[in-house]
Amino acid sequence: MSTFYKNLLENNKNWVKSKLDLNPDYFDKLSKGQQPPLLWIGCADSRVPANEIIGAEPGEVFVHRNIANMVVHSDMNMLSVLDYAVNALKVKHVIVCGHYGCGGVNAAMTNQSIGLIDNWIRHIKDVYRLHKTELDAIEDQTQRFNRFVELNVTEQVFDLAKTSIVQGAWNKNQELSLHGWVYGIDSGIIKDLGVNISNDSELDDVYQLNF
Repeated sequence: MSTFYKNLLENNKNWVKSKLDLNPDYFDKLSKGQQPPLLWIGCADSRVPANEIIGAEPGEVFVHRNIANMVVHSDMNMLSVLDYAVNALKVKHVIVCGHYGCGGVNAAMTNQSIGLIDNWIRHIKDVYRLHKTELDAIEDQTQRFNRFVELNVTEQVFDLAKTSIVQGAWNKNQELSLHGWVYGIDSGIIKDLGVNISNDSELDDVYQLNF
């Protein structure tokens, strides 16, 4: 068994001790259930830990992560998490958080085949197609990459708003707001893209469901 693997278990014991030293009832309280106010849809990148970068404790953030923080309407994993968060946990906020330097977004800017993930990245390429005129006009490669990351997050927020799960909550006058953020790995700072949706009025008529 590797030293790295052993250290993981040892780190867990140390973490438990540190929590109990501060509050002997810490885990007993956690075991009673969860009522997080927030669902976080983020990238699977190991450098973007949801709880840590916003200073949240266990129990405060319900999390779904995938390559490039995508909201794909046929992804049953994401939809199941969203449904549970909205209809069972009654979260009040859903944040889609991307990050600059995202490998999935970068791959979508090229024609290089990687493997099975090519099929997932195709969804990101669709975002490029929608914003091709704006992106192609940006000559600096890094600036174009950064803007693509931002546009990808924005599109995922709107795709969230189009789901029957979110619109169903709004139809029941449930308090639910969607937001788009981008995290800077080189700075640690989160950029609020100003994409904040709390009803379906910003969607084209064809996406507004009648219940």
